[in-house]
Amino acid sequence: MRTALVIGTGLIGTSAALALTQRGVTVHLTDRDPEQARTATALGAGTDEAPGGPVDLAIVAAPPALVADVLADAMERGAARGYIDVASVKGGPRRELEARGLDLSAYIGTHPMSGREKSGPLAATGDLFEGRPWVLTPTRDTDTEVLNLALELISHCRAVPVVMDADAHDRAVALVSHMPHLVSSMVAARLEHAEEAAVRLCGQGIRDVTRIAASDPRMWIDILSANPGPVADLLTDVAADLEETVRALRGLQSSDEGERRDGGTGIASVLRRGNAGQVRVPGKHGSAPRAYETVAVLIDDQPGQLARIFADAGMAGVNIEDVRIEHATGQQAGLVQLMVEPKAAAVLTAALKDRGWAIRQ
Repeated sequence: MRTALVIGTGLIGTSAALALTQRGVTVHLTDRDPEQARTATALGAGTDEAPGGPVDLAIVAAPPALVADVLADAMERGAARGYIDVASVKGGPRRELEARGLDLSAYIGTHPMSGREKSGPLAATGDLFEGRPWVLTPTRDTDTEVLNLALELISHCRAVPVVMDADAHDRAVALVSHMPHLVSSMVAARLEHAEEAAVRLCGQGIRDVTRIAASDPRMWIDILSANPGPVADLLTDVAADLEETVRALRGLQSSDEGERRDGGTGIASVLRRGNAGQVRVPGKHGSAPRAYETVAVLIDDQPGQLARIFADAGMAGVNIEDVRIEHATGQQAGLVQLMVEPKAAAVLTAALKDRGWAIRQ
């Protein structure tokens, strides 16, 4: 691949353009908002000048509802040898293209499983996709050359290719992305009019649950409008779980011993099922989840503190497997939770104590 055309210079399109440009590909940028394309150009993602002829690969980074129109336009004017889209829904756009009677041998649907709460070209980064799954949904008609171009793009972005059926992909992202986003938003909505005294008690748990609720509503309306059925099916199941949980909690309030016992059993069932589902979430590098020990360190909110901790851990010969930071409300301090292999926890604890760090149990 020597040339590419990115149509849509938001977070995903600009990030892909940055990755390609960094690897020597000439990238042409276009967007229905010319100012956004100029911003991506200023960031070094490519040029906003039109290509002189067909490029090797056209990357359509438009909202799902617009993908078919944008792809059809690019195909009809012969903009490229191969065409992909990076929308988060795959079945609908493909069926729209088929209904138009277009030759889809030069097209393959894709979806990089990566993103941020922020949107637009200014949020883009050339390493956004590194180590992340990038789904490919080829059909029997997909030309091998186009598949290879898509794989080359994924390689340049240092992502991991995953081949799936388009409709299976849509059901999967409804489960692991679309439905959780709505649930996160519903939880966050409870905070909108909550008393300030209650909100000040927020800890890391509520931050984790509501983090993705900060995303752009306009973008998510586009996404959910393209995949409403599978998301609604999942929320129906969640609603049933909620009804059972409410009944169980009401049972715990009952004066009847049997109803209290049933209520406790119901709550225990929900929590155990949650445990069983959580352990299936892939761990580091996509592997099966590992059990780590946590070493908690109190730090001041000052520049260089994290760098010092990681350097001290390195000097002790301990690899930090994961890290979380719990900020102290209203204070210039935080609790850094360092996840390490169980056998390394004692070594790290001793080393950090020797270097003056305040360890918390």
